[in-house]
Amino acid sequence: MEVYRIARAEYADRLISSGKPNRWNLKGQHVIYTGSSRALSTLEQLVHLGSIYPSHTYRVMVISLPDHDYFHRQVNISELPDDWRSISAYAKLQRLGADWVDTCESLVLKVPSAVVPMEYNLLINADHPDFNAQVRLVRTEDYFWDERWIR
Repeated sequence: MEVYRIARAEYADRLISSGKPNRWNLKGQHVIYTGSSRALSTLEQLVHLGSIYPSHTYRVMVISLPDHDYFHRQVNISELPDDWRSISAYAKLQRLGADWVDTCESLVLKVPSAVVPMEYNLLINADHPDFNAQVRLVRTEDYFWDERWIR
């Protein structure tokens, strides 16, 4: 299976995680956030950045993940609190994700997108024992921000 990540060009040549806290992980946990499509990854990046910096060059990272169910866990919306899309739910979602990272329950956690809830982001636990053998950066592709998004 291929998933996608939009990254600044200087970070797009390798699979790394900053360890910064985010919606599904705590500080110090190395999780790589990816989207199930280039379009979803674009929307997620736009929301995450808050604005676009046209002076930065971005790339699309195409990442290969194993298809076998053994490597994946899916979180369904029905398992989440009613306010899961809001900032106020971060602590609950971070705890869920932190438990997943800490237990190495699976290599990949498939979670609904807060931006487009019927689509999924795939989180990769970069500290999972299967990470190096099962996750591969296939290629990077040129990327540009449509000028209509830049103000």
